[in-house]
Amino acid sequence: MSAIGVPVGNIERSEFGARLQSAMDQYGPLCIGIDPHRQLLRDWGYDVCAEGAELFSMRMLQAAQGRAAAVKFQMPMFERYGSRGLAALERALYAARQMGIITIVDCLRGGLPTTVSALSDAYLKPGAPMLADAITLLPYYGFRSLVTLVGEALGNGRGVFIASVTSNTEGISLQSAIRQRGDFPGQTVAYGVAHAAQNFNEGVHGMGSVGLIIGATIGQWMKMSGVDPSVFTGPILSPGYGWQGAEAKDLKTVFHGTRGNVLVTVSRSISTHGPDIAALSAATDQIADDVRAALQEAVDAGTAQEFSVRPEPEDSESAAVSASHYITSALSSKV
Repeated sequence: MSAIGVPVGNIERSEFGARLQSAMDQYGPLCIGIDPHRQLLRDWGYDVCAEGAELFSMRMLQAAQGRAAAVKFQMPMFERYGSRGLAALERALYAARQMGIITIVDCLRGGLPTTVSALSDAYLKPGAPMLADAITLLPYYGFRSLVTLVGEALGNGRGVFIASVTSNTEGISLQSAIRQRGDFPGQTVAYGVAHAAQNFNEGVHGMGSVGLIIGATIGQWMKMSGVDPSVFTGPILSPGYGWQGAEAKDLKTVFHGTRGNVLVTVSRSISTHGPDIAALSAATDQIADDVRAALQEAVDAGTAQEFSVRPEPEDSESAAVSASHYITSALSSKV
């Protein structure tokens, strides 16, 4: 049993993390965001409708193929067109699968267990209408509300990314709040999310399949959040680079000592160069190189660190415990 009461050791492990790691090894740590903003569609000369969003998506997939490890579809920008928008997303996801591109649907869903279980039918099970390699989730109904869905994702060879420390400034007031009861009392909300997610990755050789969302813009709040990305062994999806303001130095600060498991999402810094495919491809190559170099510096800067919010060990022997063993102990302890 895990620290949150879930028998995760009995769940068949997903191969999503291994597939994503292979793609990152081959193409680098860039994930292209496919966000068909209305103004972008106008700038590209496309109609602001479901068809325009679909044409935009297909063009971005062309730029991503062979240059990025994954693509991320911004779900609300398809939902705004109703059933036609969802049909456009279905076709774009199908095209990505045919092109061999790893797909993430950024739906940021959460809810009661009986509600979120329906997401498996929509996104994660074989034959799902919007079949994706991974989806994004919100844990603010309580992490326990997601565990069945996470188990179904793993059982179907898929992955999830769970919001922990997001790139918007409004999020830190909630994510840095101190837990008063339940799991991980005395720690921050974000800390508990990160540890509960890590529990699913324990015992997995290589990169796990349960990931976190950690924004690249939150360097000044990183310690306040209580989360240390360097000891997390699942994939980390990091928005905020480029258009939202994060730079290479921010990646090096936030992801100091990480293990090559950070996937940086970039959208408008690439898509503003469209619709010309040569210009899109050149922008993708340049940003991919910049992101790869920054994250390599972060990896080289240090190995695993202890979570900054943890108290000092009581004796010198405890102080020598490695970060990976430290996480295992924390997650298996009773709360």
